[in-house]
Amino acid sequence: MSIIDILAEAKIQEGLKSGAFDNLEGKGKPLKHEDLSAVPEDLHVGYKMLKNAGYLPEELQLKKDIVTLNELIRCCGDESERQLLSSELRIKRLKFNQLMEKRSVRKSMAFRNYRNRIFNRLHM
Repeated sequence: MSIIDILAEAKIQEGLKSGAFDNLEGKGKPLKHEDLSAVPEDLHVGYKMLKNAGYLPEELQLKKDIVTLNELIRCCGDESERQLLSSELRIKRLKFNQLMEKRSVRKSMAFRNYRNRIFNRLHM
């Protein structure tokens, strides 16, 4: 065990004795399993911290904004306001499409390396 593990364990034991964990939300209930299979293992902790802080990746925030703008346009009665919202929607869609093209899996070096390894195995 590293010194950090030892210190963390000591703090946990101290908290257990003092009752710091007695009134936690969800106490006695099973933990919710979160599928992190799409996230590299070394990024799990960082991903969880950002998620718990309410951070959304840019593509998800753009998708959320697009859904919101569509709803606003659908409910909007003022034509000039609708045009402004439609303009903003086009910009969000353009940003989303550019981001998705930039992040395309097929363009990534990891995908190319993986594809080449598969092809080499199949042709042996």
